[in-house]
Amino acid sequence: MVENRPWLTILRHALLLSGVALVAFPIWIAFVASTHEGRALIAGVLPLLPGDQFVANYSQILGSGVEQAGAVPVSLMMANSLVMALAIAIGKIAISLLSAFAVVYFRFPFRMLCFWIIFMTLMLPVEVRILPTFEVVANLDMLNSYGGLSIPLIASATATFLFRQFFLTVPDELTEAARIDGASPFRFFLDILIPLSRTNIAAIFVIMFIYGWNQYLWPLLITTDPDYSTIVMGIQRMVNVADTQPYWQLVMATATLALLPPVVVVLVMQRLFVKGLVETEK
Repeated sequence: MVENRPWLTILRHALLLSGVALVAFPIWIAFVASTHEGRALIAGVLPLLPGDQFVANYSQILGSGVEQAGAVPVSLMMANSLVMALAIAIGKIAISLLSAFAVVYFRFPFRMLCFWIIFMTLMLPVEVRILPTFEVVANLDMLNSYGGLSIPLIASATATFLFRQFFLTVPDELTEAARIDGASPFRFFLDILIPLSRTNIAAIFVIMFIYGWNQYLWPLLITTDPDYSTIVMGIQRMVNVADTQPYWQLVMATATLALLPPVVVVLVMQRLFVKGLVETEK
């Protein structure tokens, strides 16, 4: 018989609510700050309730931007970040699926050597190889382009490793059945492996989308045209202004909007994301 302890249930819920409040409070402060005038934020007392400048502040950053930060509308920067994040996430998944499929199901010379070479690239993040990568992108005339923003970041040893580990758990009977039915390797890949991998794909998509959305150094290096600025670059430019005080209400409004796409992706794919991380057969 399980002993009922109401006080223990109350304590657990109190701890959970405290954790939620600890995480949500800075986000609430950022939103509140985005609805006030600038002078209210530098007066020494930070307001805790929304102000009356919500429409004005958000209309300014979405429409005309901030002059000190290049006057690039936040809507354009968010669109650039969205294109970059989607291209990186989808590209990483597509290439990793194919590479893991080749390593697991094809017996070619130096197969495991190829896999370990891919895996060792984990020790070479973009910051380490940024100069040769920049030179290649520049020589291919891909500066100030969506291809230059996303293609150099598409390869992923992490996703290849995770898909390989999952493919190794697929029963050999499925492969034999597909071969007996006359399915080609690519048909087996499309009709069997990809549907079985949907939870892994969802989990990796969420992780890689957030990775692409938060990129700062690489877009800063290869973009000189303000029309290709990303949202993270825009926040940094709004904060680091010379000879004047940053418009903190506009900075907080931009930061609040920058939270929305990753939050939407996590909420939409939450069930598959959690399932892909905790399933026992993975």
